[in-house]
Amino acid sequence: MRMYKIILCFLLVTSFSFSQQTVDQLEFSGLKRTKERFLRRLVKVKPDSPYDSLKIRTDVERLKRLPGIANASYSIEEKAGKNILRYEIVENFTIIPGLRIATANNGDFAYRLSVFEFNFLGNNQLLGAFYARNVFNSYGFFYEHPFLFSDKLGVGFSFQDQTTQEPVFFTEGTKDYRFNSQSAEANLIFSFDFHNEAEIGASFVKESYDFIGEVPVPDAPLSLSADKLVYRAFYRHINVDIDYQYIDGVNNEFTAQYFTFLDGEGEAETFLGDFLSIRNDFIYYKKVRERGNWASRLRLAASIGNEDSPFAPFTLDNQLNIRGVGNTVDRGTAAIVLNTEYRHTFYERGWFAFQGNAFIDAGSWRNPGEDFSELFSGSNVRVFPGFGVRFIHKRIFNAVFRLDYGIGVSEDGSNGIVFGIGQYF
Repeated sequence: MRMYKIILCFLLVTSFSFSQQTVDQLEFSGLKRTKERFLRRLVKVKPDSPYDSLKIRTDVERLKRLPGIANASYSIEEKAGKNILRYEIVENFTIIPGLRIATANNGDFAYRLSVFEFNFLGNNQLLGAFYARNVFNSYGFFYEHPFLFSDKLGVGFSFQDQTTQEPVFFTEGTKDYRFNSQSAEANLIFSFDFHNEAEIGASFVKESYDFIGEVPVPDAPLSLSADKLVYRAFYRHINVDIDYQYIDGVNNEFTAQYFTFLDGEGEAETFLGDFLSIRNDFIYYKKVRERGNWASRLRLAASIGNEDSPFAPFTLDNQLNIRGVGNTVDRGTAAIVLNTEYRHTFYERGWFAFQGNAFIDAGSWRNPGEDFSELFSGSNVRVFPGFGVRFIHKRIFNAVFRLDYGIGVSEDGSNGIVFGIGQYF
C-alpha cells in the first residue's frame, strides 16, 4: 500500500510539474496538400503558451473533423531544453467524383454525376458541381470557405437548376408534374466554439410546376410558377469523437426556412405561398467494443402556413428517410422519422474496411389538410427493417459506398435496394 502511495504522489508531482511548463514550439507532420499556416490559425494551442492537455485534445478532435484530414494525433518531445508539441496528421484524398443511380418517378433510369474538392487550395475550401438526369436535366455549382475571414467566420455560395418529374398527391388521385427550381444562395458561416456552428443565408428562387399527362385531376392546377425569397437559419451542436469509420457522441442539427412569395402565375400564391419549414435531426452514436458502432437519428419536421397545400415540402423517399420505401411515394406537411442501425466492421486492413449493418427505419407523415394528431394515429406509419453492407476507403473523404435492402412490414409495404455514397446518417 505504501508503494502505491509513493507512485501516486510521483505521478501527481510529475503531472503538476509539466503543467507549469509551456509549449515552446508547435510542429505539424504528415502534411501534403493541407497548408500548415491554415492549421496554425485554426488550432487553439499557440507557441509559447502554457501547456494545456484539454486544449490539445480539443485541437486534435477539431483537426479530425476537417474534410482534408483522415486522422490526427499528437506527441510531445523535449529537445534542447524546449518542449515541442507535434500534431501528427493523416490526410484524406479530397477530390471526390460521385455517381448516384436510381429509378426515376416515371420508371426510367436516373443518375447524378458530381465532382467535389473538399480541400481546395489546401485550406478546406469546398468547390464542386453536379449534373443529373432524372427524366429531365439538372445541374448545380457550389463554393464554400468556412474560414475565409477568421477561424470563426466564413461564406458559402451556390447555384442550382433542378428539373424533375414529381408526383403530387391529391384526394382524387396522384398526378405528375414537371418541377423546376432555379436558386441562387449565399450564406454566412459561424463557428462559435468547438461544439457549436451556425449558418444564416438567403436565396432567390424561381419555381414552377407544369402538369404532365392528358387527364387532369379536378381542382388541380395545370401550371404554377412563383418567384420567392427564402431565408435560412441553421444551427449545429456537435460533440463526437471520430476514429475513421467509428463515431462516438451526439450531433444535433436544426434548420429553419421561411419562404416568402414575391410574384407568380396561375394559383401560385394559393399553393406556393408563404410558409415556414422547420426540421431538427438528433443523432446519437455509440462505439460498441472494438468493431461495432450503433447509430440512431430522430428527425422531427413541420411546415406552418401551407398545411392544406398538396405541394407539401416533406417527401417520403428511399434516399432521404426510409430505405426500401421507393422514390417519392408520399408528401407531407409534418413528419417524425426514426432511423437506427448497428454497424459492424468484419474486415479492416490498411486503408480498407468492410462493414455490415442491420437497421430499422420507421416514420409517420401528416397529410396536407390534416391535424398534427394524424402523426400519432398509426394510419401513416411505415416500418422498414433491413440489412446492408459498407465498403470504406479510410483515406478518401466520405468514401463509404453503401448498399441497403429495406423490407416493408407495415401495411402496403414494399421492398427495395438503396445505393449511395456516405453513411446514411
